[in-house]
Amino acid sequence: MGQEFKSEKYFHGRPSSVNYNAAGSGGSNKGPSNKEYLEIVQKRMDTLKMNNPEMANVEVPVELVTASGSGLDPDISEEGALYQAKRIAKVRNISEEKVRKLVSDQTEKP
Repeated sequence: MGQEFKSEKYFHGRPSSVNYNAAGSGGSNKGPSNKEYLEIVQKRMDTLKMNNPEMANVEVPVELVTASGSGLDPDISEEGALYQAKRIAKVRNISEEKVRKLVSDQTEKP
């Protein structure tokens, strides 16, 4: 079950269009041509880049700025986790290499 993490020391998962409320599972039903949806995604991108300034010029993994169909998906890609590795390493005072290894070790492979 997806949940919101606001602390810098945790990986941030997918956004939720239902505020992670399992009783109200569902998507927004707004498509990629919807102006309001595009503004929401842009705001999420701006926030993500602000929280991960070292990654400002790196392409943002899509699942970090788009909600899943249920609004409760807990999973992010390995790329989504690695996008956040510098921030996690800095806040936890460990090497980025160690964070990257932990991500690799915990990634479910096909």
